[in-house]
Amino acid sequence: MSSERLLHDIQSPADLRALPREQVERVADEIRSEILERVSQTGGHLASSLGAVELITAVHYVFDTPQDRLVLDVGHQGYPHKMLTGRREDFDQIGQRGGMSKFLRRSESEYDHFGSGHAGTSISAALGMARGKLHRGEDGLVIALIGDGAMTAGMAFEALNHAGHLQEGKLIVILNDNEMSISPNVGAMSSYLSRKMSAPMVRRMKGWAKEFLGSMPGDMLHWARKAEESLKVFFSPGLLFEALNFRYVGPIQGHRMEILLETFENAKEMVANGSGPVLIHALTEKGHGYAPAEANPLKYHGVTRFDVDSGEFAPAKSAPASYTRIFSDTLLRLAEEDERIVAITAAMAPGTGLDRFQRKFPQRFYDVGIAEQHGVTFAAGLATEGMKPVAAIYSTFLQRAYDQLVHDVCLQNLDVTFALDRAGLVGADGATHQGLFDIAYFRNLPNTVVMAPKDENELQHMLATAIRYPGPAALRFPRGSGFGVPLDPEIKLIPIGESELLRDGEDLLILALGTLVHPALEAAQELAAHGVSAAVVNARFVRPLDEARFLPLIERCGAVLTVEEHAGAGGFGGAVLEMLAARSLTVPARCLAIGDELVEHGETLASQGLEPADMVRAGLELLGDRAVAGSGD
Repeated sequence: MSSERLLHDIQSPADLRALPREQVERVADEIRSEILERVSQTGGHLASSLGAVELITAVHYVFDTPQDRLVLDVGHQGYPHKMLTGRREDFDQIGQRGGMSKFLRRSESEYDHFGSGHAGTSISAALGMARGKLHRGEDGLVIALIGDGAMTAGMAFEALNHAGHLQEGKLIVILNDNEMSISPNVGAMSSYLSRKMSAPMVRRMKGWAKEFLGSMPGDMLHWARKAEESLKVFFSPGLLFEALNFRYVGPIQGHRMEILLETFENAKEMVANGSGPVLIHALTEKGHGYAPAEANPLKYHGVTRFDVDSGEFAPAKSAPASYTRIFSDTLLRLAEEDERIVAITAAMAPGTGLDRFQRKFPQRFYDVGIAEQHGVTFAAGLATEGMKPVAAIYSTFLQRAYDQLVHDVCLQNLDVTFALDRAGLVGADGATHQGLFDIAYFRNLPNTVVMAPKDENELQHMLATAIRYPGPAALRFPRGSGFGVPLDPEIKLIPIGESELLRDGEDLLILALGTLVHPALEAAQELAAHGVSAAVVNARFVRPLDEARFLPLIERCGAVLTVEEHAGAGGFGGAVLEMLAARSLTVPARCLAIGDELVEHGETLASQGLEPADMVRAGLELLGDRAVAGSGD
């Protein structure tokens, strides 16, 4: 065999399909090696991508992409897809500003047929594409690749139900299952039967048998069907999918290239012959082919730089405890004192720090899967019975449950605490994961309290305050490390709606929220060098606003600057402007926030104009001649 790497000559799936069938497995091996090599240097999503190498390679070999559409769920497993679609050399800049996205983006490649970042969307999107092709009279199939975790999302089953009802003949769903435990004997038998039952000759034999039995007297055909279904239930978990009018094939071995190629080709022929939608159930292993990731797929899901040979990660730089860690510590402490406190997450226990709660209070911990809608209403139900549910959900994912926030929690004024981790900029994860809209979708809801801590010390006090508050309360905090401030030994409650005056001043009022409070204090010091006396208030609360403090300070200073790590539209600054408008107060005002655009990966406070220097510049522009006069005193 030649030592030349086949992958070097593959710039598109067409190049892959030009290879002899016996070389496809070698390409998959090279992809796995290159993912390890690249991601060990750049960081990124590793275990999920390693587990999907053979599946994605086989899809691109058998199906005619891009005419045949491939829709990936979430996108964690998308690195093999990127390798095969002309983006191998872009991995050096993955997740960096101006570089390649860690997820799929329609604007990035003609092979990224649907953007992904949130789970459970692939089947709905693929079904829409299939119907679009039908309406336009276009050829081509649509393949949705969805993981077993994403299949817990309610909309995945809504889409399956709709596709089965339509009997959509252009749709193939591949279920990438890396959790189901099937014993080797049963698994091998099931794989064998599924592949053979999908083969053309077997299908023809089944048709002949049906015709023959249909010509026989009595109920022989009825009993034959019963026997067939009984065998399916005995050998495979496909009854549910068959009940949804899908042709179920599986489970098959998801790392056996020859099995995948044969099964995909058979499925392609099945839909061409009018079988209706097909679901292929493939068993895979997260981290497959790399022993450390196989042993601990969670640890190697999203990685920083690491040594491939040893599996050891590069030493982390010393940093203060993360906001997530302080949230976790505080919740454990409060739960020890109050047995009514229960914790809820949507498949993100480690990410939200609730894995520690799970270990200590297993009976008071609930992971609802990727089902944020259910999680929120489930929390509402707990609250009706006097419990104190704390739903820890990333800001970007809670968007998926907005109707439940409104209808099931806020309208009933139920005592649910929402801990919104990853609120604000999230760095390499980019547009699908930015937590920039939670204030906007919370602050217009009656009965709700919305707050943001200036640092990790205030976070612990705010969590206790949110839990004690007898109604809906949202607490937003960012990804990453805190400021390293000392933690008060005693947890104290903060009066609802009460802000904190950190620095007094006469010329300019800076109303700062959350992560930008400390930078605002730095800006005030620098403004003093320009002769501007700036007051700084830690707003703490977006709803309710501390009007009793804000209004006198605004009237005295005569100018106000708001700063926040959130989208400007519907944000904290907008709430302040609404307050001024309601009282017919006209003062120079400016809101510093994230602009009216989708923020891509790699963006920072500096690139978004939210550093102390940006606040100084905005303050001086706001004051205009007053600032110039002050600097000359």
